[in-house]
Amino acid sequence: MSSDEDVSRAERAFAAGFTGARASRSVSSEAIGAHIVDWYTLPDATAADEWERLRRWVEWVTVRYNIPQTVIPVCWYQHGALVEELSALHTAHRAMFDRSDAGLGPIGWHERFAIALPRLAKAYGGGCNNGHQTSKPRTWSTPGADWDAWTSQAHAHRDTHPGDSQRKETHP
Repeated sequence: MSSDEDVSRAERAFAAGFTGARASRSVSSEAIGAHIVDWYTLPDATAADEWERLRRWVEWVTVRYNIPQTVIPVCWYQHGALVEELSALHTAHRAMFDRSDAGLGPIGWHERFAIALPRLAKAYGGGCNNGHQTSKPRTWSTPGADWDAWTSQAHAHRDTHPGDSQRKETHP
């Protein structure tokens, strides 16, 4: 298949998501190079393949761009926020270096990558220099009576007294 045919197929797939009475979100982004992984809903049946795909890319990008272990440690896959950031970068990299790109994808990816580097450092936070250190995850208790009481009301106008205008008036 020629490059023109690939581009045409990608354009048709992309446009299909914007036609009809309502825009469809069921059209895959695969045609334009994207392969999005939702780690929250990832089924066990496909987990090993997705982890392997991401691992290979993380190893490549850390070597290619000489990213130190203080930013992306060897145990990166055990740091949830880091996984999400790296996965997003991987998806962007695949889409922006796709053959169907008009030519701005690579520079766009590098711009996003530069913006993401501080987020990567923050997502990891350090501490695993001598082996993985499990961080204490934030936890939630089961919602109780306070939750039920609060969520039984909209609260949108809680600070507005009946009859008061919601618009602040300005006086000269």
